[in-house]
Amino acid sequence: MTKSLPDALILDRVETPVGVALIVVDEAGVLRAFDFADYEARMRRLMGRHYPGMDLTQGRAPEALRAAVTRYFEGDLAAFDGVAWATNGTAFQRQVWDALCTIPAGETLSYKGLAERIGKPSAMRAVGLANGSNPVAIVVPCHRVIGANGSLTGYGGGLPRKKWLLSHEGAAFKDAAAA
Repeated sequence: MTKSLPDALILDRVETPVGVALIVVDEAGVLRAFDFADYEARMRRLMGRHYPGMDLTQGRAPEALRAAVTRYFEGDLAAFDGVAWATNGTAFQRQVWDALCTIPAGETLSYKGLAERIGKPSAMRAVGLANGSNPVAIVVPCHRVIGANGSLTGYGGGLPRKKWLLSHEGAAFKDAAAA
């Protein structure tokens, strides 16, 4: 993952079991954003902050990336391993996002655990904010961060989607809705 400005941003849409995925890649096919159509306005605002003045052009992501999305939702939980992604967050945000990539599918980590993992055990709130600012959801698995008591906590894509993703990956969590 690197911090850089692309020459172009291309927006593609892929159907998934949890909604239409929005995939933004640069001219080299590097993933710059992954979100869902019901949050498109938020994603566009985020892209505007990270890449001021750049337009999103409708187009097609590389077939390998589109195939990885399909494979993940069909059950290949390693489908995003090796997907090239880049962001323009702060150094701290990128540190948190790199740490998110160390949480294997089927496992979860608390915000405290994530803060400890990056060597900043008292930075739980900052870690939570960085987690919530992740522009490449699912590929950088922010959905794998849950409350210290094992409960589902906020997720930019909505708690029902987070629940689906964690269930899809076989992760354990407390479902307050089922209680």
